[in-house]
Amino acid sequence: MAKEKGRNHTRGRIAHLAARLMAEDGIEDYAPAKRKAARQAGVPDLRALPTNEEIDAALKLYRQIYHQEEHRDRLRALREKAVRAMRELARFNPYLTGSVLNGNAGKYADVNLQLFTDNMKAVELYFIDRQIPYKAAQSRLYSGDELRTVQVFTVSDDGTEIEITVLAPRDLRAPLKTSLEGKAIERAKLNAVEQLLAHT
Repeated sequence: MAKEKGRNHTRGRIAHLAARLMAEDGIEDYAPAKRKAARQAGVPDLRALPTNEEIDAALKLYRQIYHQEEHRDRLRALREKAVRAMRELARFNPYLTGSVLNGNAGKYADVNLQLFTDNMKAVELYFIDRQIPYKAAQSRLYSGDELRTVQVFTVSDDGTEIEITVLAPRDLRAPLKTSLEGKAIERAKLNAVEQLLAHT
């Protein structure tokens, strides 16, 4: 019982240290924030690391205490850019994901969109036809239990990167995850994001 209590205390401490690192240093990825926080806490046992959800909760609390107004303004600006991009890309069935959706966007956050289309080449042609500069790359996602290599385009909106993952319509029916054991990626359609923006 005492051992479990101690482990929970350690996890909580690491979660708050990781949240501070993400809020103050602009670290966007949970894994490096957890590892750095564990080192700062002097915890060598990586089994004591908190979940991403625990860090999200700590991050929300941290920002409420220290950066409430600044964070709200940043989040509103990022959601405005997300809505603008989603309207522009409406023909490709866009969804918002990531920290701009869940409200934990840090100083250097990207806007993360997922597009669901039968014609993946049409997305690239869309950028070419409108002379929108873009970078192309690939990423890996799990669609259910299936590992998929997916196309990712990155465009810029006034210094903010918009990362656009292109998927097939069938991927809407399966939970998408960044790892096999991970939690399904949350996503929201344009009307839901417009409502979020109205209340940001």
